[in-house]
Amino acid sequence: MTEDKEILDAFRQEGKEDYAFNLLVRRYSRDLYWQIRRMVLDHDDADDLLQNTLIKAWKYLPDFREDCRLYTWLYRIAVNETINFLKSKRLRTMFSLTGKERALAEKFTADPYFSGDEITRRLYAGMEKLPPRQKVIFTMRYFDQMKFDDIAKVLKRTVGSVKASYHHAFVKMKRYLGEED
Repeated sequence: MTEDKEILDAFRQEGKEDYAFNLLVRRYSRDLYWQIRRMVLDHDDADDLLQNTLIKAWKYLPDFREDCRLYTWLYRIAVNETINFLKSKRLRTMFSLTGKERALAEKFTADPYFSGDEITRRLYAGMEKLPPRQKVIFTMRYFDQMKFDDIAKVLKRTVGSVKASYHHAFVKMKRYLGEED
């Protein structure tokens, strides 16, 4: 894409690194933020993860091979950062499921970015129960309507394993939302 080319060309020019970083941030921050936010729910966590993603991307931009779009590469970094965060959060969380649901409900009622209606609360509460990888795949497919091929590229997985993970996540969500016969 021309935006990617402009960012990469500026990055490679002596004295234009700050300009390139500003272009990268302006172009991709919003999309990356919302992808992360749907997975972690909390604004502060999403903001921290976005910052970590951008710092890591900037650090490793010289290694970017251009065998995919810049966004795909950034998205992969964001997803990996988010999965690592979710895994560590899951290990730290030792309170009961009821406590988790109560905390989640409080997040929704206090958060101006979510409407807080019942189905939204149930959807996100169900997503909180998914293993991190399934949660990421479900989010990419359900909210971003990404193709399985694209998800597989981002996660460096086979299309078959992505489809299987999505299926398992979908079945769990359907069960959780009470739509199963």
